[in-house]
Amino acid sequence: MWLGDKLREMVKSWLNIRPAQGQAFVINEDMDHQANCIRNQIWYRGDSHELSEFYGQLTYAADTFWGATQTADIRIKKSHTGLPKLIIKTLVNTVVTDYSGDDASDDYWEEVKRENKFDTKMLKKIIIDTLVFGDGAIKINYDPSISNIAILEWVDGSKVDFKYKRGRLTDIIFKSYHEQNNKVYLLEEDYGYGYITYKLYDNDKEVKLNTVEELKNLEDIEFDKETMWAIPIMFNESSKFAGRGESIFDGKYDSFDSIDEITSQWLEAVRNGRAVKYIPEDLLPKDAETGEVLMPNPFDNKFIKTQTSMNENTQNKIDVEQPEIPTDQYLQSYITFLDLCLQGIISPSTLGIDNKKLDNAEAQREKEKTTLYTRGIIIETLSEFIPAVINTVLKANAQMQNDTILPEDKDVSVKFGEYANPSFEAQIETISKGKTGGIMSIEASVEELYGDSKTEEWKQGEIQRLKAEQGIVEEEIPALNGELDINEVDIEDTSNNTENTDNPENVENKEIDKQEKGLNE
Repeated sequence: MWLGDKLREMVKSWLNIRPAQGQAFVINEDMDHQANCIRNQIWYRGDSHELSEFYGQLTYAADTFWGATQTADIRIKKSHTGLPKLIIKTLVNTVVTDYSGDDASDDYWEEVKRENKFDTKMLKKIIIDTLVFGDGAIKINYDPSISNIAILEWVDGSKVDFKYKRGRLTDIIFKSYHEQNNKVYLLEEDYGYGYITYKLYDNDKEVKLNTVEELKNLEDIEFDKETMWAIPIMFNESSKFAGRGESIFDGKYDSFDSIDEITSQWLEAVRNGRAVKYIPEDLLPKDAETGEVLMPNPFDNKFIKTQTSMNENTQNKIDVEQPEIPTDQYLQSYITFLDLCLQGIISPSTLGIDNKKLDNAEAQREKEKTTLYTRGIIIETLSEFIPAVINTVLKANAQMQNDTILPEDKDVSVKFGEYANPSFEAQIETISKGKTGGIMSIEASVEELYGDSKTEEWKQGEIQRLKAEQGIVEEEIPALNGELDINEVDIEDTSNNTENTDNPENVENKEIDKQEKGLNE
């Protein structure tokens, strides 16, 4: 008998686990990156007709609200809440309104910033497109016919491709379409480290650049390989498209679709809940000229005709019925899906939803935490993106001037104010406790209380005023014996014997003589 059989006899219950067989899964994506950008753009535009047209062309969207087709002779108004656009515009306003500029302190950059309007207006466009499409990039161009300085062009993620090598970005390809002789051509501008190349395509076939009149003067250029004349930006990396940014709408399409369905059903219930008039046929409204019965309007004068009764005691009268609308159920469903749409993105109180007036400023700030998290990600990304733009512009200018040594990167900081900060009274109370506890100085108290709301000159003046009121006087430290000023020594003595003045003993003897002379007098 084998040893294994003996063991099985000893152990009556025998567990034999076999490993699972490998399986292959094939999942077909519903759309590529370009189509996904189009979907995000449609949601941001917020037009109900465009949403219905777009989802009507998707084969998999037949079971969605916007993709569903209506039954014949049944008209239902599909309404859009406009929530996606409202979310992005509110988030952008919380960032841009607190933007205080940069401290690059460079004349050329100030000129570039002023001419290209690289201020809150351009930043607002960059943030909106990045939130909608997921990413984008700024490219630096030079065109003497337009300007003698650098031209900054922003391109959203729907017209940009990224190339990576071993996980590092090597090229940014900008796509644009140009029409010539009733044909559309695709121009690809490849921005890499040390070069810019141009390629023109007719469908999939490459053609010469002079095929399009406005592109005939484009030429490939080369420069220092340490620099790329394009700066990308993305707030979050996409889990669906490798190397691309994630739109703020990703993962929220079903929630947006559902809240639009609830809103449309609610509106339809209100419309159908209007009072219905049951009118005998003899009392139906008729046309004054033809005598024909007027057809009911589904919007304003809906009624149903009834047959005239032949009973003796029957009276021809108009009956009006008012259906009951389940408002509470619709409201609860709306609030539930509204929370699903906003989760992880923005707080309802930021949008002005259920924003109760609270005496406790800390409680109000707690309600804004989700907004603060999202805003923090945006500001952190911009704090790296804007300095990168500034340093790239300065290096590109040096390369255009044929400088052999490129300028070093400036340590540029970007200033943003605080959002949903505590009230002024709460700040005074907190800072007073820190000052009284001996853990904050007057300088720190003034800086923490006023921040960027006051100039540095005003804050320094306030510090001096506070010190004067509190009796704090700053005095210069008196000089030590070995640090006497030469003016304190008699000019006559120093002129007669300059060598002796350098001897500390001679100086000390002179001081003693002066003191004795004063006592005698």
